[in-house]
Amino acid sequence: MDFDALFSSAGAAGWGCCAFDSLPLTEEARRKAEALCPSPSGVFVAAFPYGAEERPGNLSRYARGRDYHSVLLERLRPACTALERQYPGHVFVPGADNSPLPERECAWLAGLGLRGRNGLVILPPYGSWVFLGTILTSLPLSTPSEPASPCMSCGACAAVCPGGALRSASFSEKQCLSALTQAKGTLTLEQEALLAAHPLVWGCDLCQQVCPYNRTPELSPLPEFRTDLVCSLSLSDVEGRTNRQFQASFPDRAFTWRGPKPLLRNLKWKQQE
Repeated sequence: MDFDALFSSAGAAGWGCCAFDSLPLTEEARRKAEALCPSPSGVFVAAFPYGAEERPGNLSRYARGRDYHSVLLERLRPACTALERQYPGHVFVPGADNSPLPERECAWLAGLGLRGRNGLVILPPYGSWVFLGTILTSLPLSTPSEPASPCMSCGACAAVCPGGALRSASFSEKQCLSALTQAKGTLTLEQEALLAAHPLVWGCDLCQQVCPYNRTPELSPLPEFRTDLVCSLSLSDVEGRTNRQFQASFPDRAFTWRGPKPLLRNLKWKQQE
């Protein structure tokens, strides 16, 4: 089967594969994967560019277009159908940041793109502005002998990170400003100070904006991430709305998954500043 043509037709800018047993999975993640796909043997991983024209706004670029979870699943399902026809008797399960598979590790093991110092997959000419989708399968697949190469390790992303999430050898999610903007509950004084100095109320693009691989990236060819963008939210968009009302106002958007409360907190706190 021509896998290049298969994933290209799905809109992917690149793809790779690895053996299921090569993935660093916890026992719980392994059980969940086996529940989705009995006798899992391999994983396909594909990268979908989402970079759009630069515009001002207070939402991270990844969240401005349609919800990438639904977009990637829509694009991967026909590929799974084609694989099922080609390999009858095997199972093919699409996933997009909603499965037990560690997508970035899948990509790095598969030799897809570069391994960024900030923990992201870098795929020239699109830079790190890519989403990752997977297909878990019972079809035996092998892991390439050469994994993804590391980036140039210039240190720009670590230097610009406000929370210091990249100071050590491993990424610290607790110190990541993107995770902070999405966290539930009350913030500490230190966290409030970080948010006050941050231009976004949802997500963080700082480490990507300073990355040398993102200086002149090509824009995404996928219309789901280039049109009908929501670049900013205001208090009037969020205040007084239930989760259901908020999601109805902004259907199929990644920034609604936590409901309105974290965004309302972030917007109100910034307004006080």
